[in-house]
Amino acid sequence: MTHDRVKTEKLASTFLQDAKGSILPITAVAMIALAGMVGGGVDMSRAYMVQNRLQTACDAGALAGRRGVDNNGYDSAAQQRATDFFETNFDEAKENVSKTSFVTSTPDNGNTVIGTASTTVDTVIVRLFGFDEIPLTVNCRAAMSVGNSDVMMVLDVTGSMDWDLDGTQNRITALKAAMKSFYDTVDAATSGSNARVRYGFVPYSSGVNVGELLYNLDPTYIADTHTVQSREAVFKEVEVETFSGWGDPYTETDNGAGNYNNGSWEFHDGSYRRNRDCRNEIPANTSWVNSGTATTTSNPPYVNGNGQRVTETVTSQPQVRTQYTCTRVSRRNHWVIKRDVTRDLQNSVQEIQDPIYTTTTTTEFDRWNYKAVNYDTSNFKTFASVNTPTGTDGADEASTWEGCVEERETVAQDSFSYSPLLGLTPSNARDLDIDSAPTGNNDTKWKPMWSQVAYYRQTASGYLTSAAESEYGGAAWSTCPRKAQLLTPMTETQFDNYADSLTPSGSTYHNIGMVWGARLASPTGMFSANVTQAAPNGGAVARHLIFMSDGEMSTNYSILTPYGIEWHDRRVTDNGYSDHNDRHTARYLAACEIAKSKGIRVWVIAFATGLTSDLETCASDDSAFTASSADELNTAFQEIAKDVGELRITQ
Repeated sequence: MTHDRVKTEKLASTFLQDAKGSILPITAVAMIALAGMVGGGVDMSRAYMVQNRLQTACDAGALAGRRGVDNNGYDSAAQQRATDFFETNFDEAKENVSKTSFVTSTPDNGNTVIGTASTTVDTVIVRLFGFDEIPLTVNCRAAMSVGNSDVMMVLDVTGSMDWDLDGTQNRITALKAAMKSFYDTVDAATSGSNARVRYGFVPYSSGVNVGELLYNLDPTYIADTHTVQSREAVFKEVEVETFSGWGDPYTETDNGAGNYNNGSWEFHDGSYRRNRDCRNEIPANTSWVNSGTATTTSNPPYVNGNGQRVTETVTSQPQVRTQYTCTRVSRRNHWVIKRDVTRDLQNSVQEIQDPIYTTTTTTEFDRWNYKAVNYDTSNFKTFASVNTPTGTDGADEASTWEGCVEERETVAQDSFSYSPLLGLTPSNARDLDIDSAPTGNNDTKWKPMWSQVAYYRQTASGYLTSAAESEYGGAAWSTCPRKAQLLTPMTETQFDNYADSLTPSGSTYHNIGMVWGARLASPTGMFSANVTQAAPNGGAVARHLIFMSDGEMSTNYSILTPYGIEWHDRRVTDNGYSDHNDRHTARYLAACEIAKSKGIRVWVIAFATGLTSDLETCASDDSAFTASSADELNTAFQEIAKDVGELRITQ
């Protein structure tokens, strides 16, 4: 080994002393430069890849942080969410880096989230040249922005929405607050942009108020006649005697005396020892003689107890007479005494007239006949006041249409389905046809829901009956929610006022809400001119339908609904009641599928109730929520708002 080393050193010495070896320094310098270039390229390439992954992680963190913003703004929970997403997407150990940092902030209470990420890459090659590490820093920014969006809100405003929620508010109050918060979120996301956002509403319960929308679209879409389960007054003939005057007069005379006045007794003759002797000698009473001038009085005519008209004239003549009698003064002394008596002799002459009556035949109310009645709706559908003979005892009563409708004709079937390939099955269920306009056939038209003339029938024992007619019945209960609204841009004040106008009442008919939500949002239906109206910015429009309910299907076959009074009309069931809820649910699910086939994303919120399989099936993918409290309801609306809007990286 030593021998070889000596040999090598000599060889090197010889090489260095040779003039021809001057190329070595040049080569060495070139080698160093080449090593720096290659090594720097390797380290810089590695740093570039790390920077890309750092930028990706920064973007993910900023997006996650912005998505975590709720009513509390960009709070610690949202910040932690941003950090978690950053760390998931950037593993310091795996990247073989150090001193990694990720910091986020917001300049506008969470509408925009700004992030800064930094790390240090340890070099491998260029550290030979004094560069031990390469510091990297990237910036990111995420903000909510909204493109053109149409939002149709189909809202359950049934009676249960008035139930207490948490001891401080009822369900409808929580809904109104969540709606307003939804608007605020979307409005903030469109601030400073030219995006168009429109809102439509279909409040529903056991009715839906779309009459004005239909009438304004085309009055012929609403029928001019409609058969309603109602009542008719039954009258009977009676003979009536009507007073028509007085007959010829005749007279009756009645003489009598009155106003007697007995004067005082005074002594006339005496000295009779016995009363018998006195009576034998007593003078006879004198006759009545006139003692003054007679007076005549005519009394006003009057009707006596026999119904006769009496005109009476009374002549009164004063008269006087003397009366005698015996009286005992002492044991042996009897006297004759006398007194004067006066009276009025009255002569009454009565002129009497008997009443004259005319007998006529007329009719009077007898009873009600509860039955199906065909009404002329041509004036009623214009929202004019219309009289019908359905008031007390068949009298006219006025009523005005509130705007709720009865649906078009359908079939009483228990199964309904829809597919884009086969369409609606059965095809003749016009109540589920969301696009076709009515034709001249009355079956294809809607009818005014005429609650003021609607009556159900009963038997004498009080139970409902399906008999054609009955003498027993009662007014059918019904409700008509707030008017539905077509898609339209709204200011915050307009939106809030609409939300505040919602009031709870009625039963739960999910199908009627979904059908009309789909009709007003369909780009290929009767309201397509409104739905497809181009946005001013020329961009595409995202279509959303938010279906919010606080309960399962809960129908009532004895009230007036868009399907009439089901016990009698039987448009849904064959016998008026069997599987009533299930059959309406089948219609609801078919309507959901039709809506989704129109490119509408259907969101479902189950509020203060479980997310039933029906509600979940109705929703589009990843679009169903449950909310048991006001905060959770607000959160659900906020999550939808974030998807209605678009989270975007803006830096």
